[in-house]
Amino acid sequence: MAVVTDAGMVGCGAFDVDALEKFGYPAARVKPAGSASSIETVEDLLRGEIKGANRSACERGVAVGMTGREALDRL
Repeated sequence: MAVVTDAGMVGCGAFDVDALEKFGYPAARVKPAGSASSIETVEDLLRGEIKGANRSACERGVAVGMTGREALDRL
């Protein structure tokens, strides 16, 4: 599951954000919010917590601990 834009992406833990950095593409990984065990919907992704981001995403203000929605707003 991922939300992909021209400016970058926020996705579940299955995505290798470091590999996307090799293409200069900003990307961040999300872990489920609260006690949820997986990301099943776009809303889950937006509510989830950023657990990792590549350098390109960090340069745009994405940080570990923010929500997926906050990260997308910065991309």
